[in-house]
Amino acid sequence: MKYTSVSDYYKNKFGRKIYKITLDAGCTCPNRDGTKAFGGCIFCSQSGSGDFAAERNLSIPMQIEKARMLVSKKIKNLDETKSNYIAYFQNFTNTYGNEDSLIEKYQEALSNPQIAGIAIGTRPDCISDSILEKITRLASLNFADGNEYGRKYFSIELGLQTSNEKTGEYLRRYYSNDDYISAVKRIKVANPDFHVVTHIIFGLPGETLTDMLETVRFAVNAGTDGLKLQVLNVLKGTDLEKDYEAGKFRTLEMYEYFEILKKALEIIPQDIVIHRLTGDGAKNILVAPEWIGNKRLVMNELNKYLLTE
Repeated sequence: MKYTSVSDYYKNKFGRKIYKITLDAGCTCPNRDGTKAFGGCIFCSQSGSGDFAAERNLSIPMQIEKARMLVSKKIKNLDETKSNYIAYFQNFTNTYGNEDSLIEKYQEALSNPQIAGIAIGTRPDCISDSILEKITRLASLNFADGNEYGRKYFSIELGLQTSNEKTGEYLRRYYSNDDYISAVKRIKVANPDFHVVTHIIFGLPGETLTDMLETVRFAVNAGTDGLKLQVLNVLKGTDLEKDYEAGKFRTLEMYEYFEILKKALEIIPQDIVIHRLTGDGAKNILVAPEWIGNKRLVMNELNKYLLTE
């Protein structure tokens, strides 16, 4: 089955393989600090879904260096004269907080010649006009100091999860589909080159195949450039875990998820970049589904399934 993988997208854009390294900007979330609620979304871990990020007490340059060293140990013959990495600000809501401080952290990352661009993870309801204007100005700067790319790559990742508003209420996300549509539109007006990625979760409690495919269509029609698709993970310490342990829902089996994913890929246009096909929660906090913990096996089986079905 043909689809545009993020690996192919990066190779086409940068001329080589690009690696994503996860950073922590020290953010929180309006669902946690009481602005909208406390406790966060029902599925979100204590690290704000950034379980693989560097320590937030480290400076951005130190986080980059630590993450870069981990990648370089695994990858042979990596040309360190090139900008090989996307700096991914993942934990919590990375456009929420002191905007000048956030812009400073983005700029610290972009000023590193090893960094080809940044990806900013956030909520659709937390992109103010002022932060969007500041990000747009930052994107216009030239960071050519030793880097072959003067103006760097910018991606903004939006957590949608579902277009079913009833499910959204259960998830305690506290933003609407209209917030998402508005965010995508405003980002594209600010700078058409900003690459918008939308996060979607399959297997949410109570959702049918129709609901899941409708969420995909909704994101595509809203104008997203990329999609992150994943199976629902139940993580320790979340309120979702309590509902799971109480038997209120079950998680998807591996081939059940593959079938849903196959149907989703069939309706996704080729120009939409697939940034994720499964997702894998940190093993030390993963409750279910257990099969997602073996990423290599899952990807091997998935690739065979998509080729043969």
